[in-house]
Amino acid sequence: MVRIRPGRPGDLDALRRIQARALVEPWPELLEPATRGTVGLFVAENEKPVGYAVVLAGSEDVAYVPELAVHPDHQNEGYGSQLLSVLLDHLDREAYSEVRLTVQAGDERARRFYDRHGFEEVQRLADHFESGDGLLLSREL
Repeated sequence: MVRIRPGRPGDLDALRRIQARALVEPWPELLEPATRGTVGLFVAENEKPVGYAVVLAGSEDVAYVPELAVHPDHQNEGYGSQLLSVLLDHLDREAYSEVRLTVQAGDERARRFYDRHGFEEVQRLADHFESGDGLLLSREL
């Protein structure tokens, strides 16, 4: 059974493995502070961690999701949608009115996923990733 819970320090190794397998351009330095509780971290587990989502306080009333990752062996099983739903429900609507994230411009799969969850393109970011342009996506809370 799937469970979404806050991340904890003991998750670090498992999340690093997920990050390395699921993301083309991961941000390895992000996970250690996330597991220590200095940023928001949600973990999807089915006996063991299978995915995670990180959320940061952005400028003013904007929250930012730098990474949402599901291990390739568990993609298309609903974990990403569950993580995103819990993350969005967790955000304080009094503090935040918007959530933003960035995807690779050519990643149609990610774009379709976020489209289904109400995100819209705000801006194209030239050379945002090592592999090329990014798209800044946004959703109101």
